[in-house]
Amino acid sequence: MSADLKKSSSNGSEKSLINEEQQAKISEIRRLIGPLPEKLAIYCSDAAIARYLRARNWNVKKATKMLKETLKWRAEYKPEEIRWEEVAHEAETGKIYRSNYIDKHGRTVLVMRPSCQNSKSTKGQIRYLVYCMENAILNLPADQEQMVWLIDFNGFNLSHISLKVTRETAHVLQEHYPERLGVAILYNPPKFFEPFWMVAKPFLEPKTQNKVKFVYTDDPNTKKIMEDLFEMEKLESAFGGNDDSGFDINKYAERMRAEDKRIPAFWTKSEAPPEPMPTSSVDLNSFDSDASDSGKVDGSASHVSDSEGLISDKSVLVTKGSDKGNGSKELLYR
Repeated sequence: MSADLKKSSSNGSEKSLINEEQQAKISEIRRLIGPLPEKLAIYCSDAAIARYLRARNWNVKKATKMLKETLKWRAEYKPEEIRWEEVAHEAETGKIYRSNYIDKHGRTVLVMRPSCQNSKSTKGQIRYLVYCMENAILNLPADQEQMVWLIDFNGFNLSHISLKVTRETAHVLQEHYPERLGVAILYNPPKFFEPFWMVAKPFLEPKTQNKVKFVYTDDPNTKKIMEDLFEMEKLESAFGGNDDSGFDINKYAERMRAEDKRIPAFWTKSEAPPEPMPTSSVDLNSFDSDASDSGKVDGSASHVSDSEGLISDKSVLVTKGSDKGNGSKELLYR
């Protein structure tokens, strides 16, 4: 990848270049990781490695450890192989979905509705979360690597809060999708959510906390946040916009089935890998580290790292994005 790697800020306008020192760190991590099978090699683009370095403040040792854990997780969990029919039952209520509109900076938008939780299966909720994240990233435009989360608190109450799902959601997002959050809009959160947020904040880095915006329909100042980020004609009425179409599970299912057909092509065509391919399958034990949690999502996550992420409630965090297709390999994991 060229040295013009771009990083989006919470408002989508900040872009920074990779300097020689940072490029050297990317190359060092690539050397430490070693040769990889095709799918994992595609994942490890310069831009992807840079995200792990940013998540660990450009510390090569820590970023390498983090990336190795993700590679082991991806090899075992196989997130790119999850398909709509497997998770469709989790999506029926619209608790998480990718919107058909984008923000003014071209970023995909994920809608989350905690009150629409329809499952008690932690494993099922996390698997649907991963599916949504993979799909949202697949639809990011070439000049963006971050997304927007719109969290609608309409109908939310204390029964929708699950510390177990919150912990595992935060773990997956922070450990395996670092630097993917551009901004998270908490729309009309109830007063009783504030203490929960105060408990959750210490789990997040200050830069992540700053990406979380509280918006209330009766507050003109916070309402302006929505107007600055979105074209109001395209934004859903539930978030103060003028689109009354709402979520339709049947139409969404059609979109996702079509999206699923794009996935295999992404993981089979790419530019020449930076390292030679091994002749045998990857040894998962080679990715072991001294971490207490390997990152495998099986309901046992027990810690939250200091990288990118957002604590969720009982409903898994949602991601949404545009309908723009993306034929470039590097695009997904820039």
